[in-house]
Amino acid sequence: MRDASGLRRDRDGLTAVIEFLSAFTLFLMILTAFLALAQMQMGSNDPYLDRLDRSAVLGLDRLVADEGWFVPVVDGDADVENGTHAWHEMSAEVLFDGRVRAGLVVDGKLDLHRLAALRNVTEQGFAEGLGLDASFDVHLRIDLLDGNGTTDRTVFEGGTTRIGAETSSRATRLVVGEGALYRVSLEVHDGGRASSVLHVTEVQPHPDNGGPEWFEMHNPEGFAVRLLGWSFHVEDARDTTSHLMLDGLISGGGVAVFTGDVNTQATGNATQVFDLGVVGLLGVGQIDVIPDDKGQLRVDYTDPTTSLPATRQTVQWGGDTGLLLGSGDGLGWNGTDIRDMSNWAVSSTPSPGDWTPLIEA
Repeated sequence: MRDASGLRRDRDGLTAVIEFLSAFTLFLMILTAFLALAQMQMGSNDPYLDRLDRSAVLGLDRLVADEGWFVPVVDGDADVENGTHAWHEMSAEVLFDGRVRAGLVVDGKLDLHRLAALRNVTEQGFAEGLGLDASFDVHLRIDLLDGNGTTDRTVFEGGTTRIGAETSSRATRLVVGEGALYRVSLEVHDGGRASSVLHVTEVQPHPDNGGPEWFEMHNPEGFAVRLLGWSFHVEDARDTTSHLMLDGLISGGGVAVFTGDVNTQATGNATQVFDLGVVGLLGVGQIDVIPDDKGQLRVDYTDPTTSLPATRQTVQWGGDTGLLLGSGDGLGWNGTDIRDMSNWAVSSTPSPGDWTPLIEA
């Protein structure tokens, strides 16, 4: 049998082990608390992901907190004294030249006028107004819900897609409207694929009675799109006439008319009108720039991050295309595959500024 001294040694050893484990456990607790306080990256507590999450939540809070605010900029300085909540009454051009924080809620309800005015705000201006980091892109979607809480239809969608982004975060809020319920979702990305989609939808090379040459362009996006970096090239068998756009924008869902003479141009329901006669790209009267019988209009876009132009669209007529234009005829797209000229047709009644797709592009 073991003597008393041996039992005492065993008891002392067990006590020492217990004390060590207790001290080690306390050390781990203190270390974990320290790391959390120091916000060191540890599992899901990634400070970068936290920034994305906070940006999405705070951005959405600002969007649905009130009616928003607009401050004009005069000679590079913010004219705060003339700031106004009525940002939704401003044109796309005025909003772009100033500073806008879009807000959608008036007296606790989503305001349809402000919802419609989102089309006049660029994605960049929208994100800056919400105070988001310049390195982040956004995507906004607003759905009208039915009585069961499911999506009845999407009333707004625009911004950068998540494709190509490494990380993203989304915040969602239900907002009451006038007799309706909306779901507002704001997604924040780190370098997704920026939207740069514009479509030439109709061209008229040879108007009747010496009228101006023109073509129209549609913006299928929800937000307004800047024309900076877009270029147009009119080509015939001998020459190419080109022009690079340095300013201007097209409202979300809008149609812009580019003409050889703004003073005599019919514009229909165009959201914007641009005079390209002054730069020699389009003609009027005896000045014939777009070829009548055979030619093409090429559209290029230069991504500011690469500075490399890429052809986005080519519209062709005459020759073996089967699209033969007479005086006064226009050439219109039906809204399907933009790259296939079989989806274009000659019209004897062109309608500048009034293009409506037969099928949603």
